[in-house]
Amino acid sequence: MGGKVSGFNALITTPVGKLLNDTSKFLSYVLRHEPQTIGLILDGEGWADIAALIEGAKRAGKTIDRDLIQQVVNTSDKKRFTISEDGLRIRAVQGHSAKNVAITYPEKVPPEFLYHGTATRFLGSILKEGLRPGERQHVHLSEDVKTATAVGQRYGKPVVLKIEALRMHQQGFKFFQAENGVWLVCGVPAEQLRSANQLFT
Repeated sequence: MGGKVSGFNALITTPVGKLLNDTSKFLSYVLRHEPQTIGLILDGEGWADIAALIEGAKRAGKTIDRDLIQQVVNTSDKKRFTISEDGLRIRAVQGHSAKNVAITYPEKVPPEFLYHGTATRFLGSILKEGLRPGERQHVHLSEDVKTATAVGQRYGKPVVLKIEALRMHQQGFKFFQAENGVWLVCGVPAEQLRSANQLFT
C-alpha cells in the first residue's frame, strides 16, 4: 500500500518507535486489564500511581521511566492514555476490563451517525447478537468511516457498521465520550443493526 505514514505508526519502524510501541502495549495491558500482574492498584476511575507503575514494571523485568511514559502519552495517535494534572498518576482513557474500574464519562448527545469497525468473520454473530462489549465495559464507536476501518483492520478483513446513533439516543440509549474522542455505548441491539444500519466494506 502506498501513501505517507505519519505519527506514531511511522515511528514503529525505528528502534525508538519499537520501544514506544512495546511500552504502549505494556501500559494498555496493566492499565486496562491486568494491573495485578505487576502489583499495581487502579482506583475506581482507572488512575494508577506512576511511581508504583514504574516500580511494578521493574519487578516484572520491564524497565520504564517517567520520560518514556510521557513519550508514549504524547506520541500515541489514539491518545490511549492521560496523565493527571499533578503529573503523579496515569490512566487508560477507555477499554478497561478490570472489574473495579468504572470511569465516569460525560453523557453526551451523539452525532446523527457513528461507526463501528470489525472484521468480516465476526459479522454473522454481530447481526444475530448485536454489538456487545465482551470483556470491556462499553462498545467503542468512531465518528468516521476511516477510523472505524482502521479498527476493523486489526482483526482481519474490515467491515464497518453505520449506526444511527442519534435515533438510538432518542430511543433512550445513553452515549458517552472518552477523553480521546471515542464514543461509548453499553451495546447496540441486533435489531438496530439490521433495521437502521448500512454496511461498508
